[in-house]
Amino acid sequence: MHIGIPKEIKNHEYRVALTPEGARVLTEAGHRVSVEAGAGATAGFADEAYRAAGAAIVATPAEAWAADLVAKVKEPQAGEVKLLRQGQLLFCYLHLAAAPELARELTARGVSAIAYETVTWPAGGLPLLQPMSDIAGRLAPQMGALGLHKSHGGSGKLISGMPGVPPAHVLVIGAGVVGMSATRTAVGLGARVTLIDRQADKLAHAEGLFGAQVETRFSSPEAIADSLTAADIVIGAAQIPGRHAPRLISRELLKRMSPGSVLVDVAIDQGGIAETSRPTTHSAPFFVAEGIVHYCVTNMPGAVARTATEALTHATLPYVQALAAQGLAALDADAGLRQGLQVHAGKITHAGLAQDLGMGR
Repeated sequence: MHIGIPKEIKNHEYRVALTPEGARVLTEAGHRVSVEAGAGATAGFADEAYRAAGAAIVATPAEAWAADLVAKVKEPQAGEVKLLRQGQLLFCYLHLAAAPELARELTARGVSAIAYETVTWPAGGLPLLQPMSDIAGRLAPQMGALGLHKSHGGSGKLISGMPGVPPAHVLVIGAGVVGMSATRTAVGLGARVTLIDRQADKLAHAEGLFGAQVETRFSSPEAIADSLTAADIVIGAAQIPGRHAPRLISRELLKRMSPGSVLVDVAIDQGGIAETSRPTTHSAPFFVAEGIVHYCVTNMPGAVARTATEALTHATLPYVQALAAQGLAALDADAGLRQGLQVHAGKITHAGLAQDLGMGR
């Protein structure tokens, strides 16, 4: 199969969908791999490394998008949608619940779009979302600490505190991969940490890991409202696979937070958990609403592109190999991969997404 790897054009997206070693695995299996010139440069992978792996370096985006299977990182941008064609396989993060217009474009163009974020393991879990969620979780307290700086509109608190001066209070909403990684990093930075989740087993796991360093609470509107008033940094880590993130913080609730506090809405790529959240970019990551600093970058792991690209390729490559070898028949052989199919033959095929978008399956 012909596999295309375009250069990412989303604002400050430095990742690439495939490492040179991943390209080698595919070319040695007899597949043709076309990598757009410079696609890996910002992640530290030179064109020559891809050539040495057997890939072809193509000069234009159109040549990469001409492939039967296009693998990339982020959803197609406005200039890329026109390069899609009927019957083509697209494999990337899509987050269509927050992008209804893109969903309509994909259905209109007749592509088969498989979203990394809803591919599942047989026993549950999201193998292609997990590594990037882990990275985003590790970054979230760092971004929250940066948002506390006065230069960004923050309260001026140091997340770790100082001898005789208490540390910042970090509230993590959601104890999944993002939330647990954020909690681990926040504890390591010396913050006071509260973790909220609906599931007792996740809270018990957190207590087993962190002991008295982390306060845990069952999620409820009252618990969230109460915890918000004491928080200096709130990390939104709640999500529903393939669907719009649960809206847990209203504008009125946000007003209860102390001025200069920070909301890091990691769930923004699925619409965000706060009424006031809106997507931002690495070039302008912060904005202030109701006196609260918001960080809502939709591609957080792009900031650490080398690590993120290596982790992503490690996770996605077995699925790319299967799709390259079998095409859509790979979905019949792997029920977890089939869960990733969101658009096919002009229709939304993911039930939860169709419900959120009001577009019938």
